[in-house]
Amino acid sequence: MPLSEHEQKLLEQIERALVDDDPKFASQVRSGDRRKGARRKLQLGALLVVVGLAVLVGGAALPSVPLGVVGFLVMLAGAVLGVLNYKHATGAVEAPGAAGGAARPAGRGAAKAKRQPLKDRLEERFRRRYDQ
Repeated sequence: MPLSEHEQKLLEQIERALVDDDPKFASQVRSGDRRKGARRKLQLGALLVVVGLAVLVGGAALPSVPLGVVGFLVMLAGAVLGVLNYKHATGAVEAPGAAGGAARPAGRGAAKAKRQPLKDRLEERFRRRYDQ
């Protein structure tokens, strides 16, 4: 949905104020792909899993329990880093209900019982505020 003329003017004012207040942040926000940092962390996580696995196998080959534990911890850190950044790096969307939300009623009446998405509610509030 295109912005109204009033909304475009407000957006331009906000952009100018942002550039005036913090030009470095404004240039970072404008620059290309926002998923770049998450992709790097995902790659680092994969690398840590491989390195941790190698250290773990090395700890098993040499009878060294501390080396095996360090390898496991490095693998675990890499897996956690990868899992935490997977969604942002790939743009993957969670399945409905996977976020631990309340269960939705099933059947024909489920669509009626479902609330409007947050975006739609916020847009409606915004329109009501400027229509008054």
